[in-house]
Amino acid sequence: MTALPIMIVVLCTLAIAYRYYSAFLAAKVATLDDLRVTPAHALQDGHNYDPTNKWVLFGHHFAAISGAGPLIGPVLAAQFGYMPGLVWLLVGVCLAGAVQDFLVLAASLRSNGRSLAQIAREQIGPVSGAASIAAILFIIIVALAGLGIVVVKALGGEEFDVPLNSRIVLPADKAARAGTDDKRVKLPPGTNFSVPIPKMKNADGSPAFKQFPLSMEEDVEFASASDAQKMLAAKPGEALLVQSPARRLIPGSCWGLFTIAASIPIAIFMGLWMYVFRKNARTKVMEASIFGVVTLLTCVQIGSYLHGTALGDMLNLTKREIIVAMAIYGFIASVLPVWLLLCPRDYLSSYLKIGTIGALILGVLMVNPKLEAPAFCNIWQGNGPNFPGDIFPFLFITIMCGSISGFHALVSSGTTPKMVDKESDARMIGYGAMLMEGLVGIVAMIAAASLAPGDYYAIQIPMEKQAAMQGKLKEIQGDVDNLKVVEVQVGENLRGRTGGAVTLAVGMSKIFGGIGFFKKLIGYWYHFAIMFEALFILTTIDAGTRIGRFLVQEIMGKIRPEFGRVDWWPGAIFATTVIVLGWASLLWNGDVATIWPMFGIANQLLAVVALCVVTTVMFNTGKSRYAAVTLCPLAFIVSTTLTAGVQLMQRFHLAVQGGGSPRNLIITAVMLVCVVVVLADSIRAWVKARPAAAVPEMA
Repeated sequence: MTALPIMIVVLCTLAIAYRYYSAFLAAKVATLDDLRVTPAHALQDGHNYDPTNKWVLFGHHFAAISGAGPLIGPVLAAQFGYMPGLVWLLVGVCLAGAVQDFLVLAASLRSNGRSLAQIAREQIGPVSGAASIAAILFIIIVALAGLGIVVVKALGGEEFDVPLNSRIVLPADKAARAGTDDKRVKLPPGTNFSVPIPKMKNADGSPAFKQFPLSMEEDVEFASASDAQKMLAAKPGEALLVQSPARRLIPGSCWGLFTIAASIPIAIFMGLWMYVFRKNARTKVMEASIFGVVTLLTCVQIGSYLHGTALGDMLNLTKREIIVAMAIYGFIASVLPVWLLLCPRDYLSSYLKIGTIGALILGVLMVNPKLEAPAFCNIWQGNGPNFPGDIFPFLFITIMCGSISGFHALVSSGTTPKMVDKESDARMIGYGAMLMEGLVGIVAMIAAASLAPGDYYAIQIPMEKQAAMQGKLKEIQGDVDNLKVVEVQVGENLRGRTGGAVTLAVGMSKIFGGIGFFKKLIGYWYHFAIMFEALFILTTIDAGTRIGRFLVQEIMGKIRPEFGRVDWWPGAIFATTVIVLGWASLLWNGDVATIWPMFGIANQLLAVVALCVVTTVMFNTGKSRYAAVTLCPLAFIVSTTLTAGVQLMQRFHLAVQGGGSPRNLIITAVMLVCVVVVLADSIRAWVKARPAAAVPEMA
């Protein structure tokens, strides 16, 4: 199967959905009317409320809702094969995600741009309003951790144990070198790890081994200096049997980290240029944009020269060092003035986001890559490599933002409704932007599916589990040697780099590499893709941290009024610290298998709240005959998300019984309880529906 027929079907389906279904929603459900005065005109203040050209606002809204979810979720869900994910992305975005975004935007327009929690309080009741605020706060923290784990896995180093009785075989032409201390040894490219496969034997009865070749230099830390000396004394081509504990130390991505770090001073300089140095110049935005884009792309190339240098070694950070760096950045970005870092960084990101997504779609159409992955894969039986769980319900919480996303409701009831010029613009902005995000998710799935199964799983399965999963992998994987070629091309160790970001970057570089002279730039495209993903995630993290800070200050302001002032520094610092410690603590001991499902559940629970709110608006405004457009997706999301939440809590409960922390169990339980309260309160409101509601009026 190739990608081109799929893309044609997808593009036609999205066009039909926009042309007919969104028109029905606009005319019959939302009853958009350009004679009504929008909040942007009624409350115009030149700051928050300001009429904006629909194309400009479309770009803002799309940039705000399109984060890492539609890029990473489909990559992780590819463990079920590419077809289930493609179907959910296409059907979900047309009938659920775009419907939610559009109708929440319409409801907020009729509510003077009020937030989702405020509309819930007004339309459903004070209980739902309070539960919505609590759910949103917890969901923001979990979401930031879910996004952060992707950056950690893409940029941070990895450490894992070498199984006993493994063999380390040096290449025939190179010897090991001394490391940074007497227990560490640097193994040269071409070294082969032979790891015993549990419960598997060769035809002659001898133990079976899994081969892990090194494409790049890598450190190994032995239990003692004497073991390290034995490795150093081994001659080229000689094998060493590992009979005492040892750990492989896979370095972080100095190339990727340098590019991401460089974007911070670039964004700050852009902010100073536009708001200080060239404050009154007409061309200030164009000048800053040209500088930002050119400089950032140059930094991507400069990063290729850092491997093996002193600066490169400094930037090879471990997982926890990356977490600390992200926490410091998130804290600073949240308390700095928005014009200095947040706004110029978002502005810089928007160019890369729109340009890269457009180029990737064009690349798929031009290259027409073959989908190497199986259409369906049912061999994992609830214990897949990316996350444990069956296709129902975990496919539907793994792929979220590209099909339906509760976080979009925060944007549709946040900045966007305050800038809509006329009501008819809401159709393109609310429904159309979500269709674009669904297309992003579909292209990400195609990029992942274009990799050979052996390469996909060599990246996605943690190194310590690859030998144990060898029996399963033999049923679906092809030749994994191609990954050695890719590792040399990109200059990184890729095996076991779970999280989805690395897999997607390899898939994207493969697509771009299929275009003529771009074949020689695989390494550049890979690191461009890593920068592309990480930059957007960090942009979401700094903005999300600031949103969480405002929410905490709003809550604390009811106890002490000073906390409610966003310009009161003690309150800003305290609230930011609460949010940063919340998501950083989840990252500290978390992994993809636990954090991403929590992120998916949190996101979809917020979608339940949003769908409850807009359904209640329809009942309260005499539109109950059209309630099926939200009740059907609501029923499906409730069934998948609550089922996944209960199953995840059961796993967390078992972890607690084994001596683990109850934190994840408590957070998940609180989110589920809050959303169930909103759902139950909404059903009560539907039964006792008022004949009409003053705010918002959807009639």
